[in-house]
Amino acid sequence: MAKNSTQYVCQDCAAVSSKWSGRCDNCGAWNTLVEEAGSEQAPKGLGSKRGRHVEFVGLEGDSPPPMRMVTGIAEFDRVCGGGLVPGSALLVGGDPGIGKSTVLLQAAASLAKNASIAYISGEESIEQLRMRADRLGFRKATVKLAAATSVRDIVTTLNSGEPPKVVIVDSIQTMFVDSLDSAPGTVSQVRTSAQELIRLAKRRGFCVILVGHVTKDGQIAGPRVMEHMVDTVLYFEGERSHQFRILRAVKNRFGPTDEIGVFEMTGTGLMEVSNPSALFLSDHDSEINGASVLAAMEGTRPMLVELQSLIAPSPLGTPRRAVVGWDSGRLAMVLAVLESRCGLAIGANDVYLNVAGGLRVSEPAADLAVAAALASSLSGIAVPPQTVVFGEIGLSGEVRAVSHTDARLKEADKLGFTRAIVPKGRGKGKGIKGPSGMEIREIEHLADLLALFHAPAKGTVLKEQANG
Repeated sequence: MAKNSTQYVCQDCAAVSSKWSGRCDNCGAWNTLVEEAGSEQAPKGLGSKRGRHVEFVGLEGDSPPPMRMVTGIAEFDRVCGGGLVPGSALLVGGDPGIGKSTVLLQAAASLAKNASIAYISGEESIEQLRMRADRLGFRKATVKLAAATSVRDIVTTLNSGEPPKVVIVDSIQTMFVDSLDSAPGTVSQVRTSAQELIRLAKRRGFCVILVGHVTKDGQIAGPRVMEHMVDTVLYFEGERSHQFRILRAVKNRFGPTDEIGVFEMTGTGLMEVSNPSALFLSDHDSEINGASVLAAMEGTRPMLVELQSLIAPSPLGTPRRAVVGWDSGRLAMVLAVLESRCGLAIGANDVYLNVAGGLRVSEPAADLAVAAALASSLSGIAVPPQTVVFGEIGLSGEVRAVSHTDARLKEADKLGFTRAIVPKGRGKGKGIKGPSGMEIREIEHLADLLALFHAPAKGTVLKEQANG
């Protein structure tokens, strides 16, 4: 007979402890152990009972691939890989108020024109959902609404009759399984609730979309195994001070990962942005120093963003290094290369770097654009107008080639840029050919870039390059 006991489960890593402590021994998180009822049973093997034989099939089959369900929201469909796949499970996470429920209600209203859609809310009442739909202009959409938190009731309802094509559960942290004694939102409840809903979706062939809360670190609350169970994980990103929202795919079994969709928050909901490059570029009436334009890649989409830097004398013994939208460790590396390999004296100055528009850039191709912005701020000379910059910087100061050069240059040409500073083309001595009318400047070393800023500002040291 099972013996009831009390166990303490970490809400971050799902580690189990027999006694409470302030710090989890497994992940090191503080104040994350929560008391849950459990049972102590002796571990058992398979025993003598035999199972059934599993049938193997070939990789190539006669069954056609499932048809994707297109929502009609182009940015949402792009992130999902072209639409929703029947029988799949999606997990959507993001900060409170970022727009998760709004974009899913918009997608549900659009899908309801051709299919049966169910929206199950554990946080809002039916009247509140109708108020939101009325504000968004979808009051007459044929979306089936329900306010429920019991997974048993939801599974029983979806298991009877013809199930909807898409089921949205908002949110998974409010769901509970009555066979567990723990409270909703705990690790065991979230894991079991998600497992039951995903198993039902796979068996009945409908697409289930789970909304997940996030912790203060930006990770989806609950066990990390939940992200492994689903087919697609989407994160809603954005700053409250900006009206722009970015939907990013960090996992997708049916499409490319790290794909993004750009939305703008308005009074009537989230509007998709068809040309995000123009969105993240600032219009300046005159040339300013300390700014450069990066041709970045977000998934399969090229995007132009503006990088802004400011270098100022520091009154402190330890100068500040403030970064918004980029990796602070990578900035430290670029500053070290500029000082050690190119002779720039930056160490006694405060350095500020910002990616305009609230976008976050993570690819190494931003190294060269950051270096251009820093050199421009230090020398007081602006980057040549209508110029895009991209390339990776090595520790010896060499500029390394990056992928998708043609796509980056085509996006820049489409927005009217006439110059590009890029890494030197590799292979068979062939240079890089950009769009017609675009001037391409290929560089091999970071010193070639600094030759553009040969007039140093007062208090700085900048080596002159004979081959500049």
